[in-house]
Amino acid sequence: MATAPTLPAVTPAAPTREPGLLDALGLLLEVVDDLVVGTVRDTHRAVAGRVRAAGAPLAAHDLVARGVYAGIGTALRGAGRGLDALAGTGAGPALEARPAGRHLRAAVNGLIGDRLVGSRPVLAIPAAPRVDGRDVPVTPTGLAAAYPDARGRVVVLLHGLGESDETWRLGRGERGTTYAEELAAAGWTPVVLRMNTGLGLRPNGVALAALLEDLVRGWPTEVERLALVGHSMGGLVVRAATAVAGDLRWPGLVSDVVTLGTPHRGAPLAELVGNGSAGLALLGETAAFGRILDERSVGIRDLVEGLGHDVGLLEHARYRLVAGTVTTSARHPVGALLGDLLVREASAHGRRGTGWDDLFADADVTTVHVGGAGHFALLNHPTVAAHLLDWLA
Repeated sequence: MATAPTLPAVTPAAPTREPGLLDALGLLLEVVDDLVVGTVRDTHRAVAGRVRAAGAPLAAHDLVARGVYAGIGTALRGAGRGLDALAGTGAGPALEARPAGRHLRAAVNGLIGDRLVGSRPVLAIPAAPRVDGRDVPVTPTGLAAAYPDARGRVVVLLHGLGESDETWRLGRGERGTTYAEELAAAGWTPVVLRMNTGLGLRPNGVALAALLEDLVRGWPTEVERLALVGHSMGGLVVRAATAVAGDLRWPGLVSDVVTLGTPHRGAPLAELVGNGSAGLALLGETAAFGRILDERSVGIRDLVEGLGHDVGLLEHARYRLVAGTVTTSARHPVGALLGDLLVREASAHGRRGTGWDDLFADADVTTVHVGGAGHFALLNHPTVAAHLLDWLA
């Protein structure tokens, strides 16, 4: 067997211990000190500065205010250090013991996951397949244990920003099933991944490429066909992974790339956040609130533009692009403006405007519009499920 090429490491190895609730509380105190108290303090100073400029004497006020903010900050930092020390001993409940803790960790990684890698690596999520709420080691032994009925057709599902492997179960109570369950019944082995969505699209793409290479080389049986399904940001990370150069085995096995509500040409909400930050910075009284928005992760920032023509496509793969709109018709003015509330139809289909500059013009591409569907409805929708079963027949 040929040796797998080595890809650069972009995500940390799994931490030596599981994150606990105390780790989350320590992060909370850090955020309160840095953002909440800091924002109130800086806004207070800006307002006081305007009053002082108008001629009001504020010397005593300034002295008291500095003492109060310094005292609060000292107390928060001291409490945070104590919690961190206690968390390091393994004390307290595990953060991921309950679904709420797992959802919280995924959301925090989406917001500041790039920062967690350096400052609090125990909370940073390593890219990994998931089975029964646990990471699966991507080794022959680990994969054989996690997928005892592994088949040669493998479908990989990757979630979006702030989501996790468990978001693919959204709506199961109403519909009675999930994409993974339906594809398993159709002869595929579903592999549901989790990743740190606060990292940039390209670093996450490299991490995904490395993971997929290990997956196909360590799979319990010979992989005959590989399908990649990404929701929202997950579709962009899949595209970034397929663009990674190198002598890798897995790209040649990919038959289908399916993206659901993916902002290929960017998401208006991400751009709006960036513009809001710049606008708030214009005034001293609101600049501190702008800095809160500036704390957003690289992953969120990358959603402003999506990925362009510099990210190539797999020539032999079929691309299936699904877009939703909150209105039944995509041409309804509300649906055209809001799309699925986060991503517009044109962007989800790889276009700018109504049809020009198509990212997938040279690909074997199928576009689908799902009317009356919000962004998260695409995670478990009967229309999408029917298309998936048809495309992956």
